[in-house]
Amino acid sequence: MKKSLILIAAIGVANSSLAQQSPLKISGYLETYYGFDFNKPSNNNRPGFVYSHNRHNEVNLNLGFIKATYDDGSVRANLALMTGTYSNANLSAEPGVLKNIFETNAGIKLSQKDNLWLDAGVFSSHIGFESAVSKDCWVLTRNIASENTPYYESGARVTYGTPDGKLTAAVLYLNGWQRINRQDSNSQPAGGIQFTWKPAAVLTLNYSNYLGSEGADSIRTRRFYNNFYGIFQLNEKLGLIAGFDYGIQQKEKGSNDYNHIISAVGILRYQVAAKLAMATRIEYYQDGDGMIISTGTPHGFKTTGYSLNIDYSPVTNALVRLEGKVYDSKDKIFQSGDAVVNHNALVTASIAISF
Repeated sequence: MKKSLILIAAIGVANSSLAQQSPLKISGYLETYYGFDFNKPSNNNRPGFVYSHNRHNEVNLNLGFIKATYDDGSVRANLALMTGTYSNANLSAEPGVLKNIFETNAGIKLSQKDNLWLDAGVFSSHIGFESAVSKDCWVLTRNIASENTPYYESGARVTYGTPDGKLTAAVLYLNGWQRINRQDSNSQPAGGIQFTWKPAAVLTLNYSNYLGSEGADSIRTRRFYNNFYGIFQLNEKLGLIAGFDYGIQQKEKGSNDYNHIISAVGILRYQVAAKLAMATRIEYYQDGDGMIISTGTPHGFKTTGYSLNIDYSPVTNALVRLEGKVYDSKDKIFQSGDAVVNHNALVTASIAISF
């Protein structure tokens, strides 16, 4: 009996070791939230430029996904299927089951000597420092620039990383600006590059761009978008993110006149205690020509946002968050009952769990 118990224990240890060494990993993420918009939208939808945490006065699921990851050092793949109000809002233009794809891609290492990879499929955007996964962001809700640049992309990318891990460079061939399926008669592909430099553990600098044509073939116009950001860990407790975006797009096909977008954002985060952190964000977004956010008002979309965020992490894989946010617009663009006003205020709370 004693020998049997020893054998069973040995088999259990061996199975556990094999599981730990397996190139296949299963993970998941779930974030529920409650948001209260003080403008009280009648249909419970927040303004049209908001895609994450976009429902008012209801407890809901922002994003939940199950993900399988495979990586044996020579080939890799990711498959993640999702649901939630984020997917309903942000993938509304995608047909059928494509609305439920968070990530699906496969890659092959092009050189066993160098860290050079070719990946193809649907993957996270190469633009910006905030993603759809709220727990990975310093503030609960996204800034305006993150909401109105791609959350996801489809196509192919070649990525190279230096042996010391300090520099990563990528070249991308894309189906378009946040597009899986081309449904708008636009036959033109798009592309972009990304450079990420980490000269030290406390500093990350990034430049990304996008070049493509928007709209159907008969009317498509060129868009060139640039994104810069830096992440600075000023000391053990204090961190800073600073970002700047600049984009242009032709006013008409063949025109030499361009619409412009300017965006700036800064986030300051302080680790109060091991399980408690606070962050504040200020942002400015100017799209006076309606290149991405159209308002039909004299000055277009020119809005400043202010956020204050509190995080509590009772365990390593759970995060409880509370954020207050205010938007202040030059023009009256926010619906409040029967009136249109310059201001919008919001309180959001969330619980995020990863496994």
